Amino acid sequence: MPKRTRFTTWRPLATAATAALVATLLTPAAADAAPRESRPVHSYDNAIREAVWVDTGLDGDRDGKADRVAVDIVRPREPARQGRKVPVIMDASPYYSCCGRGNESQKKTYDANGDVNQMPLYYDNYFVPRGYAFVGVDLAGTNRSNGCVDVGGRSDVQSAKAVVDWLNGRAKAYTTRTGTTRAKAAWTNGKTGMIGKSWDGTIANGVAATGVEGLKTIVPISAISSWYDYYFQQGAPLYDSGPEWLSDYVNSPGVRAKCAAVQRKLVDGAPRTGDWTPLWTERDYVRAARKVKASVFLVHGMQDLNVRMKHVGQWWDALAKNGVERKIWLSRTGHVDPFDFRRATWVDTLHRWFDHELMGYDNGIDREPMADIERAPDQWTTSKTWPPNGTRATTLRPDRGAQAGVGTLGLRRGHGTTAFTDNPELSETDWAARIDKPTREKAGFVTRPLTRGLRLSGSSEVTVTATPSTPTAHLSAVLVDIGPATIRDYADAGEGITTLTGRTCWGASTAGDSSCFKETKAKTADVDYTIVSRGWADLGNHASDLTGAPLTPGKRYTITLDLAATDHVVPKGHRLALIVAGTDKGLIDPPADKPKLTVDLSRTSARVPFVGGATAFARATTGAASALPGATLLDGVRDPLTAHRIPGGSQ
Repeated sequence: MPKRTRFTTWRPLATAATAALVATLLTPAAADAAPRESRPVHSYDNAIREAVWVDTGLDGDRDGKADRVAVDIVRPREPARQGRKVPVIMDASPYYSCCGRGNESQKKTYDANGDVNQMPLYYDNYFVPRGYAFVGVDLAGTNRSNGCVDVGGRSDVQSAKAVVDWLNGRAKAYTTRTGTTRAKAAWTNGKTGMIGKSWDGTIANGVAATGVEGLKTIVPISAISSWYDYYFQQGAPLYDSGPEWLSDYVNSPGVRAKCAAVQRKLVDGAPRTGDWTPLWTERDYVRAARKVKASVFLVHGMQDLNVRMKHVGQWWDALAKNGVERKIWLSRTGHVDPFDFRRATWVDTLHRWFDHELMGYDNGIDREPMADIERAPDQWTTSKTWPPNGTRATTLRPDRGAQAGVGTLGLRRGHGTTAFTDNPELSETDWAARIDKPTREKAGFVTRPLTRGLRLSGSSEVTVTATPSTPTAHLSAVLVDIGPATIRDYADAGEGITTLTGRTCWGASTAGDSSCFKETKAKTADVDYTIVSRGWADLGNHASDLTGAPLTPGKRYTITLDLAATDHVVPKGHRLALIVAGTDKGLIDPPADKPKLTVDLSRTSARVPFVGGATAFARATTGAASALPGATLLDGVRDPLTAHRIPGGSQ
């Protein structure tokens, strides 16, 4: 729990002024001591609020003029008077007017002068009194900005990169949307940290991947690392529409008519075949990870079925390969901000992170464990590194069992075949609930009950050799922990949290901008199984992740499905299951046909990262085989939500 002043309402200005005066009267020895924490000594009520429009150098709306993005600024007045420059925390978003930010869907509001009155979220309330400027950027085409939204492409990324350049004296800005009076950022030292959830955090990833000077750190929360993987996985469509729907959703009404050309490019560049195109290359930040200079504090929900955990594994691995300073939090929620699942610890940790990365304070956060992982609702553990040292991929083999479709999972190569027929009306919850029952719609394989806990950490992959009966076929692979548990109910509307009526306050407030937000608590469910990791593919992409082709019925194909990163302990007494099936209802779209797939078990396997590797798996599965429960139907969460999602907006 942080100090009381961090989550109570703001102290009176006189108290803050007294604190500042006391700081100037410290003894020389105390004054020379290196600070370890920024303090709330500046007036929020008296902070400077202003707006500028930064020239992006692009003309997305084709009006013959360079696009300008609106930048709303809240910064402490006292450092400016003293000639001191301050660092910047930035959130660049398409949601400031259309959809709102945070659990309470806050939008920007403005005073009579056009300066920001309410800045969504708590970042300005909390950090401006501590000597930071907060900057809220409207992506091109949204709110008060010109241009067009291009969904993670050059315009989106340049909207924020241009602001970082302006903060460092390399770009132009103006005091109005169309005027010629220039605005300078003489008040900042240029050191910038970007933060944001979902689309906002995605832009932080994209800007970091440009290698722009002055961007010192990013904090991407539930963020996309490659836009192809938001809409497809290995050719399998995850949604029934492409980025043009999303662009139209967030573009300001006044710019929609000017953005038809951008919309056409999004349609043409994102064919529903799932083939990789240049449009996706432009929006793949993972390939540019070598350019990242900023440190990365990544936060994600392991049950996020909007921006799925695949984005974490590939981005994290690429950053590690390039030696980027990293920290990570992994929760058991869905698409939820840490402010709403671990509030006090989150604000404290974020404060220390920005103090270290932007203020240069030696507060020890860089020497603490790399990873915080939620094991059960509100129960957290840490790892010195992530994945932990000693984690090794282990090859698991499915085999036939005593009943058709109810197989075993172990280290020995399987034999024979098993078959299932795609049923687009069923989901992973249906398959897992019937893991011990023969069904026509899935192939399930289960270990013996574990004699000790077994930890998975990182990304898995499943190689399937299958013979389809039709020219099209989709595949799903799911890892499941079979056993009773209390989990966050990620399939509920709150995706693992319940919003309460009481409020807590995080920083200073004004009449127009309160720092007080509704409290939350974990929304839990008692279940008989827990989905651990998932992956999908179009079997037509067997030869390449980039392009697909029609299948020849009766011909055997082999494809390797990437499963999402995770960190999960299968407890003693539980079983680990692998399910291979067709359409995962609500999570991928079905193929044109309803194929029967015959799986060659001798050529099918899973590579799973266990802490301790194959030795740990062998030791955990040496117990006696258990009798199958028979007709028992296992309870889990409801089916995944099927409503059209957007990467961000309100909960």
